[in-house]
Amino acid sequence: VQLQASGGGLVQAGDSLRVSCAASGGTTNKYEYDMAWFRQAPGKEREFVSASLYRGNIKSYADSVKGRFTISRDRAKKNTVYLQMNSLAPNDTAVYYCAAKGFWRDNYDNWGQGTQVTVSS
Repeated sequence: VQLQASGGGLVQAGDSLRVSCAASGGTTNKYEYDMAWFRQAPGKEREFVSASLYRGNIKSYADSVKGRFTISRDRAKKNTVYLQMNSLAPNDTAVYYCAAKGFWRDNYDNWGQGTQVTVSS
């Protein structure tokens, strides 16, 4: 499975940005995968941001982004998710990674290359 993330960039504090991720290959043409976003800031460990579990339409968010970020799926494109990020702050600066897993797996085992999001104050 290949993941292609896009949409990162440089914005100012308070601005909004949307990043996208599309999964292809493997069994993505047959199944909708669970998809998630993680991020890693300089000098810090990678942390969970948000996830969209296809079965049950379950969405989850880290406390740090709850109310500001929204994950959604593209109804027309299988295995494509978006992360709408509003009210961005400098501490949201990180490389954002998209991850995917089949519903039959416990852990995310497919990772994208990451997209840089930089928020200036």
